[in-house]
Amino acid sequence: MTDCGCEKAKAELEEYLDRELNEADFQDVANHLDNCESCSSEHLVALALKLKVKQACRETAPDELRSAILSKLADA
Repeated sequence: MTDCGCEKAKAELEEYLDRELNEADFQDVANHLDNCESCSSEHLVALALKLKVKQACRETAPDELRSAILSKLADA
């Protein structure tokens, strides 16, 4: 396999993280990330952001806050 380069790796990073690439493209990006410090760092940032968003989507507002917001919306 050849190095796919930074441009392709960065363009396909989201699809790579979501495992939406075909196997050959996935391996190309994975190999590039193994050998490119800059793209690897960007990958880690994107991965951390994706995990934080996933965590935030599981959280719920405290009952008092939820009630206050619903009350304000009903008054509007």
